[in-house]
Amino acid sequence: MRLLRLLQIVTHLARHRLDRLLPKEIKLSFWVRFVLLTFHFFPKPKDSPEVSFRLALERLGPIFIKFGQILSTRRDLFTTEIINELEKLQDQVAPFSSKIARQIIEREVSYPIETIFTNFNNVPLASASIAQIHEAKLRSGEDVVVKVVRPGIDETIKRDIRLMLFLARCLELYWREGKRLHAFDVVKDYENTITNELNLQLEAANTATLRKNWLGSNDLYVPEIYWEYCTLRVMVIERIYGIRSNNIALLNQKEVDLKKLAHLGVNIFFTQVFEHNFFHADMHPGNVFIDISDPKDPSYIALDCAIIGSLSTEDKDYLAQNLLAFFHQDYAEVARLHVASGWVPAKTNLKEFESIIRSVCEPVFQKPIKDISFGKLLVNLFRTARQFEMEVQPQLVLLQKTLLNIEGMGRQIYPDLDLWETAAPFMERWMRSRYGAQSLLKSFRENASRWIHQLPQLPDLALGALEEINLLGKKSDEQTLILAEIKAHLHRESKKARYTKIGTITLVAAIFISFLPLSGYATVTEVLVGTSVLGSFAVYWLYSQS
Repeated sequence: MRLLRLLQIVTHLARHRLDRLLPKEIKLSFWVRFVLLTFHFFPKPKDSPEVSFRLALERLGPIFIKFGQILSTRRDLFTTEIINELEKLQDQVAPFSSKIARQIIEREVSYPIETIFTNFNNVPLASASIAQIHEAKLRSGEDVVVKVVRPGIDETIKRDIRLMLFLARCLELYWREGKRLHAFDVVKDYENTITNELNLQLEAANTATLRKNWLGSNDLYVPEIYWEYCTLRVMVIERIYGIRSNNIALLNQKEVDLKKLAHLGVNIFFTQVFEHNFFHADMHPGNVFIDISDPKDPSYIALDCAIIGSLSTEDKDYLAQNLLAFFHQDYAEVARLHVASGWVPAKTNLKEFESIIRSVCEPVFQKPIKDISFGKLLVNLFRTARQFEMEVQPQLVLLQKTLLNIEGMGRQIYPDLDLWETAAPFMERWMRSRYGAQSLLKSFRENASRWIHQLPQLPDLALGALEEINLLGKKSDEQTLILAEIKAHLHRESKKARYTKIGTITLVAAIFISFLPLSGYATVTEVLVGTSVLGSFAVYWLYSQS
């Protein structure tokens, strides 16, 4: 089956003669040239190469349509003609029958259409790779849209994912670069992502969370979910009205502040990643609309929250430090962070790695800021770092793709977008807030009760560890005696710990009181007296039990 599907893919590419898109000056291997030669057995289509590219992706199915959607935001990489065609993949995929859509809705919600809606438009408002959308009006009066998953899409996706996993495994087995690229892990992550898109209840939950994160903000609006009509295959959501983010002509006609809009998009992205740790990871123009009620103060509307990303605390820290080091052209710090994070092996020669990073980045930073593409910079760095065995980080692939989308969309709105102008100050503020006094106090406050609770358990944990170590080898008489002494000592310490806990709680209270002047709850004199009394009490208890 895999071989049959692979043959089908190559046949589709050949039938549409996509070899016409390849630049003539590009150097290809013998085997690639041989395969492309077979394309000439098919007649040249009447459609342009750009239209053929879009049609080929459509006919290959949702996996390839999604790939085309990602490419459609990269105007800095492709011609305008290609981008214009690929943009049609965002919500102009051929729809399925509205009769089937109605049947799916009625089966999923267990009610006839007429008992839910006073009006249901049989003509889809939009049709994408995974689902299509119909306008409707609830009996309670709200304008909504109904999202319905395409019938039979599950098997199509599973088939193509199996093929991609097979090719990824072959890549890792038969190409020396394959393991470093973690091709199999990347495909598995993508499998999880696209499988989640089939679950509209999960998308509804993501949408509700994103809406809660931005409630009260004038920067990003997320529509309301109507939970009583949401299932695995159907979702009913508030109907929004706005302008597509790629409708630049209309935005200009309405005299929208495009510079402000572009930088606002970058700020929203970084806020989602670093402050909320919950970011919309499918930000192509089909999912992003603009509210121009006030053209001088525009805002965004987010749709289609099926793909959501988040990062571990460690990944966020390393990513933030790397970005700041790039912004400040501190290549030594970039090299050190790559090693510290495990993205390159610990044996890496930092001086050599720093020189390589400088050779890639320095020419880029000599250009006008508007001509610097962070996406291209990442690609060049990745290629150059191969000699240092730099590995692909599957957990960051979704974030990297989203950042590329954001940059592409931002430059589409405002070609002179200075990504660094917004990102650098944001990252600096975030780093200060993360490692400042208030953040440390918050962390201490959140963990203090857990630490205090665990204090009495430490002697028992240490004793258990010693006993396990002892069981690994033969016990000599001397070892047994030492272990007995340690056990008796730890038993005494465990008893003392009950009393020490009281003293520790008092000490923690003293520390908290020391921060009261910062919040205005007490004068410095009152705090000094209170801290002294409580601190002395704590020291007495700790000393008396030692």
